[in-house]
Formats: sequence, C-alpha cells, structure tokens
Amino acid sequence: MKVLKLKFPVAFLSIVVFSVANGHAQQALDSYLAEGFKNNIVLQQKNISLEKAQYALKSAKSLFLPTVAFSTTWSTADGGRNIPLPLGDLLNPVYSTLNQLTATNNFPLMENQSINFLPKNYYDARVRTTIPIVNTDIGYNKKISEQQVALQEFEVQIYKRDLIRNIKTAYYNYLNALQAVDIYKSGLQLANEGLRVNEKLLEGGKGLPAYVLRSKSEVENANAQLVAAEQQVVNARMYFNFLLNRDSNEKIETNFDDKVSLTEVEHLLTNLMVADGREELKALDQVININKTALKMNKQFAVPKLGAFVDLGSQSEGFHFNDNTRYYMLGLQLDIPIFTGNRNNYKIKQSNLDIKNAELNASLVSQQLNLAARTAQNNLRSAYQTYQSSLKQFEAASSYQRLIEKGFKAGTNSFIETVDARNQYTSAQLLVNINRYKVLSAMADVERETAQYSIN
Repeated sequence: MKVLKLKFPVAFLSIVVFSVANGHAQQALDSYLAEGFKNNIVLQQKNISLEKAQYALKSAKSLFLPTVAFSTTWSTADGGRNIPLPLGDLLNPVYSTLNQLTATNNFPLMENQSINFLPKNYYDARVRTTIPIVNTDIGYNKKISEQQVALQEFEVQIYKRDLIRNIKTAYYNYLNALQAVDIYKSGLQLANEGLRVNEKLLEGGKGLPAYVLRSKSEVENANAQLVAAEQQVVNARMYFNFLLNRDSNEKIETNFDDKVSLTEVEHLLTNLMVADGREELKALDQVININKTALKMNKQFAVPKLGAFVDLGSQSEGFHFNDNTRYYMLGLQLDIPIFTGNRNNYKIKQSNLDIKNAELNASLVSQQLNLAARTAQNNLRSAYQTYQSSLKQFEAASSYQRLIEKGFKAGTNSFIETVDARNQYTSAQLLVNINRYKVLSAMADVERETAQYSIN
C-alpha cells in the first residue's frame, strides 16, 4: 500500500508536467499561427476579396430600394421646320365686322403666326424616383451574392489551413537547421580533439605526420559543413518571417519540445478522421448552389418586369420658374419578353451543364481529399518508422564511436577507424534530427489533409 501511495503522486505529477510542457510548446507555435493570420499578405488579399463580396451583397440588396436622381437638359435651336398658323386670315374678317357693328376697336387685327419645331433657350429639370415592383432578377441576384460571400469565406478558411501547414513546416525546418548547427559544432569539437591528440602523439614520437594532416583536413571539412549549416539557418529564418510578413532577421522563439509533439503520432496513425465538412467541399457545394440559383433565374425569363416612376420637375423657355412651368408625372413601365431568338433556352441548357460539371468536380475533389488524407497518413507512418530506425542507428553509432576512441587511445585502433567512427556518429545524429522534423512535418500534412486544426 505504501508503494502504491508513493507511485500515484509521482504518476500524477508526471501527467501535470507533461501537460504543462505540451501546452507551453504548443502556445509558442500557436502564437506564430495567430500572427500569420493577422499579417500574411496573401491572407490579407483573401480577406479583401471577402470584403468586396460583402459589399456586392449590400449593393444587390439596395436594388430593392427606390432610386432618386436629378436630371436636367437645356437646348436652343433656330431654323428647321415651321408650322404656319393663319390666325390673321381666319380671324381678321370676323374682327373687322365686329368692330363695324360695335363702332369700336375692341377687336384688334392679328398677324399670321409661324411656330418653329425646335425650342429656343429651353430647359427641362426634374427629379425622377423609380422603384421596381416586379423583377425576379433582383431577388435571384441577391441570393447569388449571398452565396458568393459564403464561397469567399470558405476560400479564406482554405488558405488559412494551407498557411498553418506552411508555417509549421517552416518552423520545423528552422529548428532542424538550428540543431544541425549544434551537431556540426559538436563534430568540429571532436575533429579538433582528434587533431590535438594526434599532435600530442606526434610530439611524443608515437604518432605519424599523415595523421596530423588528415586531422587538419577533417577540421576544415567540419568548418565548411558548419558554415553551410549556419547559412541554412539564415534561409530558414528568412522564409519563416516571410510567411509572417515580418523583418527577415526577426528573432524566432525556439522553446519547442518536439518530443512532446511526437507523442501524438500514434493517435494520428490509428485514427484517420477525414472531415466530411471540409471547406473545399463546402466551397464546391456553394458553386453548385450558385449555378442552381442562376438556372432558376434563367427559367424566369418570361416573367414580366414592372416598374413605377414619379417625375417632379419644371420646363420652360427662357429659364422661367412658376406655377405654369412646374409639373409632375406618374408612370408605370411594363416589359414583356416576346421573342429573343431562343437565347433564353440556350442559357438554361448552359446552366444545366454548369451544374453537372460542378457536381462532377465536387465528386472528384472528394475522392482526391480522401486519397490525400490516406497518403499523408502513410507518409507519416513511413517517416515515423524511419525515425525509429535512425534512433537505433544513432545508438549503435554512438557506442561504436566511444569504443573506437578508447581503442585508438589505447593503441588498438587506427586513426582512420576513429575518423570513420566520428563521421558515422555525426551522420547518424544528423539523420535522427532530420527524420524527427520530417515526422513533425508529416504530422502537419496529416493535420492539414484531415482539417483537424481549429481555425475559429
């Protein structure tokens, strides 16, 4: 009972430490993902496209509202056709007779008139209000705009998932490059130690000059490899900061426990959860819905369109404005299609083909997504097995290197054997490091292909 009481707190403490370490390691990476969501240039462009779609929806909704516009025209002309009005010839004999009968001049004589068709110094100013009464296209365009907004939202989410994978992979590559530098530094120390030992042996008369020369060559080779590895760190840092839209020399937090993350491999290998609600499939469903809405709109081509208008204005010659120039006008406008050369039927057939094509594309993408998920899981399984093998290889290389070093100092092994053992040790260490981050990158691929990371 005492043993059980002692083991329980230890086990509980281990779980707590594991959870805290995992949370802290994941927290640093999650903060970079959040920063990428905020600053990545391509994602900003995707958000701009989404915002444009939202404004297009607002514009489609505004078509239901009345439209008010002010318009005016001014014109003047001379010449052209005239309308003769023989008022004098018609009325003057009557007026003359009346003047004689009444012995007055109350009825003056008139001249013949001529009215020109073209007005002089004429204006027409009006405020027109129009409103649609029956127009099915407006309702369908509004629905299509709503579906396009949803489509753009899915596009943003799809790129976010791609960005998550890219940021994680770039982060793992940076950590890999950093650890490679440490490995090459360790190899350089071993090479320098080999050079020191051979120089001491040569001074004591027990070594060979060839061993010293070979040691110097190994040191220079280790230096060259270290320089190349440091350059890889610079390149990896630049690319990672590029994804986050930061300065290329910005410092990257490296407090990440890869061993904790590797504990999730078994879960990903045994439980492949292919999400049916992938954003790619939802986006394709929206494309199908948009085409179906367009088909419904095209089928309504025979529905008449009815609109109303109200004009409040003034028209006159000479820029007069009074009760005689002001006017109002009410009206209805009805459009009924009669013959369009069968173009509407062709549009309906095209819409049907668009729907079939979108449905086939959705089916194809669904199969591709399932294939990609299973392929990613297989790649993860292969990478993890390779990583496990490299661990055993490193353990053997490490033991072999220690034995050869002891044998060389004891005089039972040659210097060439020590160089070979050291190179095997460094190569095995690098291989473990590379394969470890290959596993993490493969995990990011599985996470992407199964849409497991929460982006909300």
